[in-house]
Order: sequence, then structure tokens, then C-alpha cells
Amino acid sequence: MNVFDKLALPNGSTIPNRIAKAAMEENMADADHAPSEQLMRLYQAWAAGGAGLLITGNVMVDSRAMTGPGGVVLEDDKHLDKFKRWARIGRSKGAQFWLQINHPGRQMQANLGQLTWAPSAVPLALGKMSKHFNTPQAMTQEVIDEVIQRFAHTASLGEQAGFTGVEIHAAHGYLLSQFLSPLTNQRTDAWGGSLENRARLLLEIVKAVRAVVSPRFAVAVKLNSADFQRGGFSADDARQVVKLLNELNVDLVELSGGSYEAPAMQGEARDGRTLAREAYFAEFARDIRTAAKMPVMVTGGIRRRPIAEQVVKSGVDMVGIGTALAIDPNLPRDWRHGKDNAPELSPITWRNKPLASLANMATVKFQLRKLSQGRTPDPSVSPLRALLLQQLANACRTRQYRRWMAQRTQY
Repeated sequence: MNVFDKLALPNGSTIPNRIAKAAMEENMADADHAPSEQLMRLYQAWAAGGAGLLITGNVMVDSRAMTGPGGVVLEDDKHLDKFKRWARIGRSKGAQFWLQINHPGRQMQANLGQLTWAPSAVPLALGKMSKHFNTPQAMTQEVIDEVIQRFAHTASLGEQAGFTGVEIHAAHGYLLSQFLSPLTNQRTDAWGGSLENRARLLLEIVKAVRAVVSPRFAVAVKLNSADFQRGGFSADDARQVVKLLNELNVDLVELSGGSYEAPAMQGEARDGRTLAREAYFAEFARDIRTAAKMPVMVTGGIRRRPIAEQVVKSGVDMVGIGTALAIDPNLPRDWRHGKDNAPELSPITWRNKPLASLANMATVKFQLRKLSQGRTPDPSVSPLRALLLQQLANACRTRQYRRWMAQRTQY
């Protein structure tokens, strides 16, 4: 087994190799929060790079619930032509192209001016940075029902646009991850308490999505292998959730880890066992693979072909690569041609971990902007410079978003 073998999915479709461009949040929507020209150029670069699967950054199911300013929203067919063009570009070299669909829950900036919903009224604990996030309101049954339908509707629109699948984001501390964790889900109704109840929203969304898309359309789930917080969602919980997903028509489970409060996906592994600085969650994935009936993909830190090969030979079906493909979009193609490229960013060792995590994400987004402009990435960029540029861009996009939402409510 090697990374350039094909992977057959349960739905009968095939991914041409075992390398996926993992989701990275681009924040490159146009003024209407549809795919922009920059986003098209970015995915043209990745399509040409040789990965068998491309997964978009966050595509929001609700314009009122954004993971950040400048995010892409797919909640109606108003801009479906732009999504169709995006899908054509992503699939132009033979890769499968999936929409990652998401709702932030409490992980939404307060300055976006929207009501913040979550399983329970538990605020983010980010020290001084907590002030940037509202204390959420506990979701009512009506809001829960609407969220389920929104995920299904976005998936249906994605199929209409020509994407080959969706990945339902239930990791990294976003809404579905919040329902899974006993730290953030303190409900006493059917949506809280036992793990089965905490997983209910994810399972209902998977069923609702599968009910409105065709059998050959891939439905995947991104799940935390753990959230690395005492008393939170554990590796054993992840195994049990995968067993529950086994009973549904899920085509792949991607394993990652962490959240805004414990950003394991941004730096070195937090479980003390996995490879230092590469394949952070590989041991979790090998363990969970034994319980999974569907293919399993692992994402987090992979940048060298020998590591990717090691992960695949260990029994994990796919490797997801993010940061390395932001620096070198041609990495899979180069590996196939025998090159040993191993692009990386310098680790950020700031004492303030949430700020270091933001700087890491800003440094990755700096590379994405370069690629979207047809320019060469600069992995040596100062993290502080990248963070300042990102903060300026965020401030501008936040004002644009608030004006956009204000205009929409006038009609």
C-alpha cells in the first residue's frame, strides 16, 4: 500500500490517490460571500498539484453564523453559478472535490454582531482573548431543527453545483464538536448527557444530508480524535462515535484534534505518543481504524513522503495535508516524480498559546494569499508581520460583513 494507490469509497466512487488537500480556512469570499476569483486561482493551483482529494475550507451553512469574516456561505442558490465554476476548477485534473460544511457555535467573533448559539451557555476560556467572543445562548429545539435542515440544504446545493461530496465538520471546537464535549454540552434533554445524546446532532445531520443527496455523493465527517482538555471529548469517545457512524452511510472519517482553547492542530502533538511534529494524530487514527467500517483519514503536521507512506502502511487509508500544501501546492506531483520536498513553517514558541495559534493560522493564510495572487509563497515570513496583516484584513472584512448583513435585513 502506498500513497498513490487508489481508494474505493463505500458509495462506489474512487479517489485517485491517498493524499488529500485538507481544509484550511481561506477567508477569501467575494463581497457576496460566494467564491471569489482569488479562491478560484488558489484551487486551480491545488487541482494541478496532484492530490486525489481536495476539501474546501469552511463553507458556512448560515450567513449569521461565521467562523470568520470573509467566509464562503452556501445557504441558497443565488450564487450557484460561482460554486459550479469552483467545482469545475477543483475537479479539472481528476481529483474529487468536497465542500467542508460548518457552523461555528460559540467560536464566532463577537464583533460580527450576530447572536451566538451553542449547546449550552458556556463561554470560551481564552484568558484576555475571551472578550472577543460572546457568551452563547443555549440552543432551543427550534434552532437545533433549523441547523439540521441547513446542513442538509447546503449539502444538496453542493451536489447541484458539481462537488463530489461534503465533509461535515464536527472537530476543532465548532458547533458539532461542542455538542460532543461534556465540557461545552451541559444539556439535560435528549441532546445532552450520555455520549449517545451528545452525538445525536451529528448523527441527525448525517442522516438528513444522506436523505437529500444521491447515493454516489460522498458524505464524510471530520472528528476530533480528542479535544485535549481534562473532562472533555476523549479518544475513547471518538472510537464510540465512529461506531455510531458505522451504522450510517458515511464514506470517510477524518481525524484531527484540538479547538480554540486547546489548539493541538496548530502545533506539536499533545498526546505524548505520536511522532514529534509530524502526523500528530496518527496513533489515534490507527486505533480508531480498528473500529471503523469506513475509510479513515488523518490530518495534522504531515509534510514528508516517508511519514505519509508510514501512516498509510500502518492501515490508515488517507493522509490529509494542509500547511505543506499552502507552501508547495505541487507536493503530491513532486513526490510522484521522486522528489523529497518537505515544506514547513518555523514553529512559533510564543508563551501566549492562543496568540501563537492565531499567528500560526495567519502565517498559513499569508501563503494562501500569495498562491491566490499567482505568486510564490514565503514560508520565512515573520509570524508577527503575518498576524498584523491578518488582523488588518479581518478588521476590513468584519466591517464589510456587518454592512452586508445590514443590507440583507433591509429587504
